[in-house]
Amino acid sequence: MPMSKQMHLGAFMRPVSLHTGAWRYPGSAPDANFSFKHLKRFAQTLEAAKFDAFFMADHLAVLNMPVEALKRSHTVTSFEPFTLLSALAAVTERIGLVATASTTFDAPYHIARRFASLDHISDGRAGWNIVTTSNPDAALNFGLDEHVEHGERYRRAREFFDVVTGLWDSFADDAFLRDQESGLFFDPERTHVLDHHGPSLDVRGPLNIARPPQGWPVIVQAGQSEPGRQLAAETAEVIFAAPRDLAGGQELFADIKGRLETLGRSRDHLKILPAAFIIIGDTIEEAKAKRALLDSLVHFESGIASLSIALGLDASGFPLDAPLPRDLPDTNASKTGRQQVLKLAETDGLTVRQLAQRYGGYSGLAFVGTPESVADEMETWIDAEGSDGFNVVFPYLPQGLDDVAHRLVPELQRRGRFRREYEGTTLRDHLGLPRPDNRFFPTR
Repeated sequence: MPMSKQMHLGAFMRPVSLHTGAWRYPGSAPDANFSFKHLKRFAQTLEAAKFDAFFMADHLAVLNMPVEALKRSHTVTSFEPFTLLSALAAVTERIGLVATASTTFDAPYHIARRFASLDHISDGRAGWNIVTTSNPDAALNFGLDEHVEHGERYRRAREFFDVVTGLWDSFADDAFLRDQESGLFFDPERTHVLDHHGPSLDVRGPLNIARPPQGWPVIVQAGQSEPGRQLAAETAEVIFAAPRDLAGGQELFADIKGRLETLGRSRDHLKILPAAFIIIGDTIEEAKAKRALLDSLVHFESGIASLSIALGLDASGFPLDAPLPRDLPDTNASKTGRQQVLKLAETDGLTVRQLAQRYGGYSGLAFVGTPESVADEMETWIDAEGSDGFNVVFPYLPQGLDDVAHRLVPELQRRGRFRREYEGTTLRDHLGLPRPDNRFFPTR
């Protein structure tokens, strides 16, 4: 009998829950975003459950919400990711550590150096989530009067990737001799000066840190617009996707995997992991009741603000009990996020008020049920080529995480769908990804 296809599981941990009512749920830790004690416990629980990675998104500005919404939302702020993940690297041994870093508002030399450092500190567990930053307020924190145009952000990101990976290849793997007897520390002949001059970037190099243990930290990408999909096909090894249903997952899966083949890349060298909001109960009815309670804790102000962010414009002035206006002006925010709002509004026939309630809670893919019923749904996605696994979004912490780690994961393991032990030590090992060869110093 052929073995069942195993799935990969990441944990979306910034903020600790995307649901704006999570911090108010009975028994939850309202200070979890800024408590290293809590975050350390979460990471160690995930590692004990053999999760592939702890995934930390990031924002470069306070979310562009009205004050009435800001004061009610725990999703506004969190730790800077490199500081937190470096600290978590010291209290974990195997779980991958993925951080978001923007190609629009940072310099490639900084990004290359930080991720190389994290990969060394963690013994090969780092991953870089490439983002172009959709929040227009971020531009105001970096000396700009308005946000960089959407297409230009993606063009810069593509060049940025080439520069960062080129900097990671500055030293051959055998460049550092550290020969105490001869006094020769490294071989300068095994060093490459990048000397990059491109449309957006000029970077000399070399990077002043040894090549990362993984060669390159694992490359993650989250964009689903046309430029985002092409960038992912050309560069990514993991896609953090957001399809709302199996049909959407299958379309994305087939499209991205097909692009890989066109580019001469193996389909197995990119893992597609949709965000999945998971609530576990003893019965399906109990799980649904948990979600109903959680959703009831969302304030309307938070909901309308979340909807406004997704649309890229202020929705608070729209008639609340009517459908969305048809003639919404174009914006420079995320194209995918807006399209998902419009599709949800049309397919479910939702008013602005109902959309706000969904977006104030969690509007994406959700598995709500018993360990057995949720495992059934996850298996369907894997077998139907809707995904290679999931990036789990927890409803509230710590209970929601514990339910997944202690109840759902054992069920997946019993079915042969998820590992019982780590088989390697690096994030590339966990994901079944090859170590990239050094472009300047190919393997001899």
